[in-house]
Amino acid sequence: MMKFRTLIIAAIAFCTSTGIIAQPKDLQKVGKAVFSLTTFTADGSILSTSHGVFTSKDGEAISLWKPFVGADSAIVVDASGKIHEVDAIMGANEIYDVCKFRVTGSTTPASLSARHLSEGEKAWQVGYALKKPETTALTVKKTEDFMGEYAFYLFNELVEDHTLGCPIVNQQGEVVALSQQAATTRDGQATDARFVNSFAITKGIDIGESAYQKTSIRLDMPKDQEEALNLIMLAGGRGDSKNYPKYVVDFRKLFPTAVEGYSLDAQTAVAQGRFADADVMMKEALEQADEKDKAHSEYARIIYNKILYSPDTLFTEWTLDKALEEAENAYSVKPEPSYRHLQAQIIYSQQKYDDAYAMFMNLTSTPIRNSEIFYEAAQCKAQLNARQDEIIALLDSAVEVCPKPISAMDAPYIYARGQAYDNAGQYRKAIVDYYQYDSLMAGRASADFYYTRYQCEMNMRQYQQALNDIAHAIYLNPAVPEYMLEMATLQLRVNQPENALKSCELAEKVNPDLSDIYIIRGLAHIQLKQKSEGLSALEKARQMGDERAEALIEKYK
Repeated sequence: MMKFRTLIIAAIAFCTSTGIIAQPKDLQKVGKAVFSLTTFTADGSILSTSHGVFTSKDGEAISLWKPFVGADSAIVVDASGKIHEVDAIMGANEIYDVCKFRVTGSTTPASLSARHLSEGEKAWQVGYALKKPETTALTVKKTEDFMGEYAFYLFNELVEDHTLGCPIVNQQGEVVALSQQAATTRDGQATDARFVNSFAITKGIDIGESAYQKTSIRLDMPKDQEEALNLIMLAGGRGDSKNYPKYVVDFRKLFPTAVEGYSLDAQTAVAQGRFADADVMMKEALEQADEKDKAHSEYARIIYNKILYSPDTLFTEWTLDKALEEAENAYSVKPEPSYRHLQAQIIYSQQKYDDAYAMFMNLTSTPIRNSEIFYEAAQCKAQLNARQDEIIALLDSAVEVCPKPISAMDAPYIYARGQAYDNAGQYRKAIVDYYQYDSLMAGRASADFYYTRYQCEMNMRQYQQALNDIAHAIYLNPAVPEYMLEMATLQLRVNQPENALKSCELAEKVNPDLSDIYIIRGLAHIQLKQKSEGLSALEKARQMGDERAEALIEKYK
């Protein structure tokens, strides 16, 4: 008996001396929360595989981030063999290579520890398996605190590639961290699971973070309505056609009484030519939305924009009269000036310019008095063939009410006034506005603008400036041979026939069927005393049916 007790004591001493401690009872339970992760590229090829652990019953999970870089989609397979699609990224940290995401369907979660492990303390890595999970005992070599409440761990033991992302648990069977591998060695390391589980998308601008630019899987929707709308707007601005409709669906689920969800859904339907579906969505908005005035207004705006930009369709239920009726309904529910503004815009599109002008001018006495309204009033006057000074006065007001200093957002009003001055023959005033517009646009002005300024400079006989502007128009849009011919004509005028020939060559490469090319080329050769080449070019223009060529040939032969 004494000998038996001695053997037991020796065995206990051996276990203690070698660091062997009985495994926690809950390791098998944790194993039910472990999953395998597979990410895919856009063509369906496997990109990466890893593991992770569920942290809630409704599909929230934590894992490593690197497998998602370059991914177009992803799935997880849980411990029962059930496949779940990765629905949305809930947060990520590139530095620690960890992320949180949500999958479809219900899941079996593990419990997270509320405390750190200490140096020398035992932990267990729980692997993924459809039956009994493999467990590996680990010893904490070192801990490093970060962000005041979380821990980063180093272990004495190695971490195998096939276990990366698996959970590490404490003696109580609670998840402490996610297993990782050191960048330069095969030493085990891990990031605090509580840190990863704290991730959340809270701001719309989060979509612009560099980490999220590296995956095509969409982000989770912020729980604040305004931030959720910001995310949708930014996704639309990025041209994210894959995820944008999903963001709209998410928004409607989160905020079922918000008008924006219905209007965004309807706008997507309109863009796809599904006008009847869009109509159903907006009628649903009238029933479900809290803000009935906004629902009527958005309905009116969607109809109005459809008629402006997609007028030639078989869907005839939407008319300008219908749009006006909805805008009037919005105003009757809540007399906001913005709803009157929409009515004025619709009436303008009905070509009732006098009525629209009166409405726009009335709006200049309301809190929404702004540059756009004065500009629209000027457009009414232009359609009514009013005197140019009346139009200029309205555009002066549009510029005057611009926030100071004037920004690129308000630059179009400067340009519009410049064109009005130009049309009135007030070229010096026009050129001042053109140069201010160019400065505000900081090099982003269009080829059409530089062509317009070129014409104004020609009227002022500012030939060098005109040459610079027509050259810039060609640079911005080299597919327009008329720009090159304008330049060639001016080059002839300022005695640059060699350059005129080069401009003709450029135009000929774009469209050799323009007789102007050969008229200008002929005159350039004659100016260079190259009579034979000049007459040959003019002869080609005559063969193309250009009546000017005959008289020029007679003059110079």
